[in-house]
Amino acid sequence: MNEFSWSNAMTVASSTLNQMLRSATPVALAALGGLMTEHAGIMNIGMDGMILMGAFVAAVASYFLASAALGVLAAIVFGVLIGLFFALFTVKLRSDEFIIGCALNTFAVGITTFLCREIFHSSSTSAFNVPSLPDMNIPLVKDIPFLGDVLSGHSLFIYLTVLLVVIMWFFVYRTPMGFWIRAAGESPETLRTAGKNPEQMKWIASVLCGVFCCIAGAHLSLGNLNGVFTEKMSASRGYIAFACVIFSAANPTKAYLAALMFGFFDALGLQLQGVISPDLTQAIPYVITIVMMVYVVVSGQRKRERLAKLQLKKLE
Repeated sequence: MNEFSWSNAMTVASSTLNQMLRSATPVALAALGGLMTEHAGIMNIGMDGMILMGAFVAAVASYFLASAALGVLAAIVFGVLIGLFFALFTVKLRSDEFIIGCALNTFAVGITTFLCREIFHSSSTSAFNVPSLPDMNIPLVKDIPFLGDVLSGHSLFIYLTVLLVVIMWFFVYRTPMGFWIRAAGESPETLRTAGKNPEQMKWIASVLCGVFCCIAGAHLSLGNLNGVFTEKMSASRGYIAFACVIFSAANPTKAYLAALMFGFFDALGLQLQGVISPDLTQAIPYVITIVMMVYVVVSGQRKRERLAKLQLKKLE
């Protein structure tokens, strides 16, 4: 009986961690893009719409071109375009970032719903043979008990995300371009004095955000759901990614860890659906996100109070 219980516990644990990686990856990819605009001084809450449109473009391109790789490539190209579109309003025309983000999210829901029904005559592509990203089995690792069940058999982007986190950390903190992008948000006049254009850095950050969000969408439709696009499938992941960016202070490593936390609670909710109402379990990761944001606000306020007290002591 003990052996049976232990075996069941290990199976549940491995499936939960496996699902954690699957759930966290789209959020992490979008967060990598969101932290670029955050560093550049742009509040981008339009990431949810970018993810949704990226997922749709990837699915449509994959279906008509009969290639998941071309579907991902199409999503990347579209990411560049949507990033330029976002920068046009927020950087060039100096429109309100919050309003543009809300408009982008609303537009994405409407246009993808309309086009999906026009092209596929359905609310999803589940009835169509859309080429999807293949799962990868890691040699040697796949044969290791428990570890193989957790780490092996995923879409390529789940493994690439870890590499991209390292690359983006190096890019943001160890390259001149990363420094210029951060300076564009923190001290644009100083950057301008140094001979660099802050607006240009904001354009670059917006394009990078668009690309990462659309890659997240491509992984969502072609990787997580094996070639299936459904209406509103982003399911507020863009907002979760934005919360991860704020929670991590736009640090790529911390943003990935925050995404993993979201993925864990999402996977835990799926495991609990047999015990608790699905309506309640689906709310778990979003409740955790709210707790994350409250923590950020409270800790930020306490930090400001401590700094104010230190300044008063110095004046005394």
